[in-house]
Amino acid sequence: MDTQLNDPFSSGRPNLFPNRDIAPRLFAALHAMSFDGIGITRAAYGPKESEAHALVRAEAERLGLAVETDHAGNLSMTLKGADPELPRLMLGSHLDSVRSGGNYDGAAGVLAGLSVVAGLVQAGFRPARDITVIAVRAEETGSWFPVSYAGSRAALGRLPPEALDVPRMDDGRTLAEHMREEGFDPDAVRAGRAGIDPATVAAFVELHIEQGPVLDEQAVPLGIVTGIPGSRRYRAARVFGEYNHSGATPRRLRRDAGLAAAELAYRLDAEWARLEAEGHTLVCTFCVLATAPEAGFTMIPGEARFELDMRSENRASVDLLHEALMRLVAEIEASRGVRFDLGAESGSLSSRMDERLQAEMATAAEAAGVPHLAMLSGGGHDAAAFAQAGIPASLLFVRNQFGSHNPREAMRMEDFDAACAVISRWVVARAGNDGA
Repeated sequence: MDTQLNDPFSSGRPNLFPNRDIAPRLFAALHAMSFDGIGITRAAYGPKESEAHALVRAEAERLGLAVETDHAGNLSMTLKGADPELPRLMLGSHLDSVRSGGNYDGAAGVLAGLSVVAGLVQAGFRPARDITVIAVRAEETGSWFPVSYAGSRAALGRLPPEALDVPRMDDGRTLAEHMREEGFDPDAVRAGRAGIDPATVAAFVELHIEQGPVLDEQAVPLGIVTGIPGSRRYRAARVFGEYNHSGATPRRLRRDAGLAAAELAYRLDAEWARLEAEGHTLVCTFCVLATAPEAGFTMIPGEARFELDMRSENRASVDLLHEALMRLVAEIEASRGVRFDLGAESGSLSSRMDERLQAEMATAAEAAGVPHLAMLSGGGHDAAAFAQAGIPASLLFVRNQFGSHNPREAMRMEDFDAACAVISRWVVARAGNDGA
């Protein structure tokens, strides 16, 4: 397999650099339009997400790109190539956010794509094939709706129809209602209409801030992701016991839902440690673990609630942890006289990133003098949906100093510029190559 790329900087085009002015300006505008007093909030299929799409669409139109919004609201901004029959390159990510999150998660990938394409436009470079920057809708649906990759799977015609009927977790209105309210067509999504044909896409590349500390800890600006984990999740699990007086009820007569939930968390964490010791790579998080609001001082809690997120790139690993969960639930029910109701299970499939693209990105990084590290992703990303549809996909991480999904989310612009330079080298090499 030939993974060597032509070096565009040795072909008489030293000005094929990404535009460094667009991203800082658009990051500032995105922050101004969506700051909620604490962090950034752009709800999936909400007005602020639509405002963000309008902002980048206007920038694409100023660059002279061909602009199109599909039936699910995904925005494509295309620099046309000389041969429209060649499969196109796609760059991008999402513009929605979690509640009170940061300004870079998702948006960095869209603005990187625009920066790269703007550099080509300014240089007068006409690619052999189309280069499309895509702003995907609703990647963060897990924070608003219990659905993974709603926008990208809808674009690919792969969103299950029943996903449109799930209620948003804060207002109870369905994904279809919110989609329609923003001007899109959930009926077309339900029918499986595809706006993107995998046969017409040579590769999808997503840049994203790293959501953990690995790159910053190792003083490396760029990560080349090898795989994205799958998950098994319970978003509305409950434990039912019996409310009673905290002073008057002996231990042998208690059915304490709070202690039952705490025991499950402690023992499942021990199972996670055991699996890690056996060589499995996975994570397990009780994202919420609390007694019901009705509990109070002097009361034995009769109900507790939790949300559980188990992830691994290896489905067998997360399945082993799930088996332990089921065993522990039964044991704790028997010993404490409580009842667990885990509710509906949701989750996503793991996805390997394309090996050829990983090698090409490494070659481009080395040519650009950008230190890089091969690594797994801890979180889910739209690149997984593209990979599952059969499109070669690559995910790049930019180091981030304060984690993700929080207002302190950070990214040094020099690291972002370095990542854009890597993508630009790769794009010029692939866009000028008649092969796919």
